[in-house]
Amino acid sequence: MLQLKEFLLLWWEIYFPVLTNPSLYKVSLGGTFYFSMFQYFIIYKPFNTLSQFSSTENKQTLAHYCKLAKNIYPVGRLDYDSEGLLILTNDKKLNNLLLNPNYEHRRTYIVQVEGSITPIAIQQLNNGVSINVNGKNYTTKKADAAIISAPINLPNRNPPIRFRNNIPTSFIQLTLTEGKNRQVRKMTAKTGFPTLRLIRYSIENVSINNMQPGDIIELSQKTIYNKLSIPL
Repeated sequence: MLQLKEFLLLWWEIYFPVLTNPSLYKVSLGGTFYFSMFQYFIIYKPFNTLSQFSSTENKQTLAHYCKLAKNIYPVGRLDYDSEGLLILTNDKKLNNLLLNPNYEHRRTYIVQVEGSITPIAIQQLNNGVSINVNGKNYTTKKADAAIISAPINLPNRNPPIRFRNNIPTSFIQLTLTEGKNRQVRKMTAKTGFPTLRLIRYSIENVSINNMQPGDIIELSQKTIYNKLSIPL
């Protein structure tokens, strides 16, 4: 039998963190008692938004769209002028698995490029192209690129891309297993078709399908690990 002092100490150690940090814990009293310390969100990062919650540059941040616990951060980043999927969590294990280059995860982008992209350019993207990374030539890994029609349900960008009557645009879907700085933009430019709009659509099976810029969805640990093909 626990002595009263031991019982109170145990109660304090278990319940005090819950009472003082309700955003970090989920508590269920429905038959079983458990703690779920980690939280997982996906957000459709809008154009011209920093992949962080604060800024010293007077630029729009994620805080404009959501307020989360202070220990929840984006996994990786999207450039200020890119859009699409960001995963937000306080799960350091997941953060490491997604950012460690030894663990390859499929990242799929919808890319609007300047000009009517050619099958030759698509083949170059698939085989790998030479780009500049930190001042050195780097040959990108094999990719999966394809020409697609303009997506019907693609949200409008605010502001829209610059429209030029005499220069057409086209769309591609590009899947990579690596993420160098501004890699997609450098790759399409290398083939002669500069990127005009860049949306990260998915990481593995986690996607922004049916989401609008600024939308945020919370997922369970089991769901996000399953969608990312990562064993718990």
